[in-house]
Amino acid sequence: MILLQIMQELSDQGLEEVAAFLAVLDTGGFAPAARVLGRDASVLSRRMSALERRLGVRLLERTTRRVTPTEAGRRFADRARAALTLLADAEREAADAGAVPQGTLRLSLPEAFGRLWVAPLLLDFLTAFPRVRIEAFYSDRFVDLVGEGFDLAIRIGRLPDSSLVARRLAVDRRLICAAPSYLASRGTPREPVDLAGHDALQFALFVSPSEWRFARGRERTRVRVSGPLLTDNAESLLHAAVAGKGLMMCSEWLAGRELADGRLVPVLPDWTVEGVVEGGGGRDADGETAIHLIRPSGRFIAGKTRAFADWITDRLSPPPWSRLP
Repeated sequence: MILLQIMQELSDQGLEEVAAFLAVLDTGGFAPAARVLGRDASVLSRRMSALERRLGVRLLERTTRRVTPTEAGRRFADRARAALTLLADAEREAADAGAVPQGTLRLSLPEAFGRLWVAPLLLDFLTAFPRVRIEAFYSDRFVDLVGEGFDLAIRIGRLPDSSLVARRLAVDRRLICAAPSYLASRGTPREPVDLAGHDALQFALFVSPSEWRFARGRERTRVRVSGPLLTDNAESLLHAAVAGKGLMMCSEWLAGRELADGRLVPVLPDWTVEGVVEGGGGRDADGETAIHLIRPSGRFIAGKTRAFADWITDRLSPPPWSRLP
């Protein structure tokens, strides 16, 4: 009923008046606006006057040299543009819903996570959607999705930018693990404090690589660690841990296969491991670190973007590393 009332109030003439107003603002005057719209300047002037009379407020300040919006005119222009954009998006989305997903899809993926869990799946997506072309970039750098033209990204940790639309894919559970050979030769830590006497394999992108933090119920503790390897490459830490070079703090997704086949075993399983990643990693409001699929907050979602978002969610929720035999 409300929509019907709006349509009755905003006739074709009303839309033409709004179009004339926005054209005058965008071009800076009636003459250039008339050239853009293919109308006579006097016609646009009459439409502007009619719009101001209908609204009961002055929208433009006119001088012999320039036309500028009043404060009311600026507010009206902002709302009018937003409304027209929403209408255009609704039309595009409706048309796109029945179309086959197509075009170039730009993805930003975390380096190790992307290679381990997304890259092996991309060929299946391309087979299912042959008219989509993927540009996938693997980096732990937090890219500017809008500025760099990315359609989607996967991020691990807290999402400080509220302008992004996020879909939670999985929990990012961290743990301490080591090779059975290392534990056989050096012993198994029973409490976090025991880690001070062990070799630690440290991830450089943690805010404090040499300080490992733990929680158990209301207990909180921090341990200073040291060891033979500090690197910003998670997979090199994994290789070192499997080779028996020390204890590693890592995400479950990184060591999932090695834990499943026994090449690594968890250490201190009664403790929750906390690790903060440089550049935005952290915990969600519910206290868990999570893996998210994010996109810019633009209103229109292209079919290619929607198709990939639904497709990757189906494959990562529940996470495949938790389903390994």
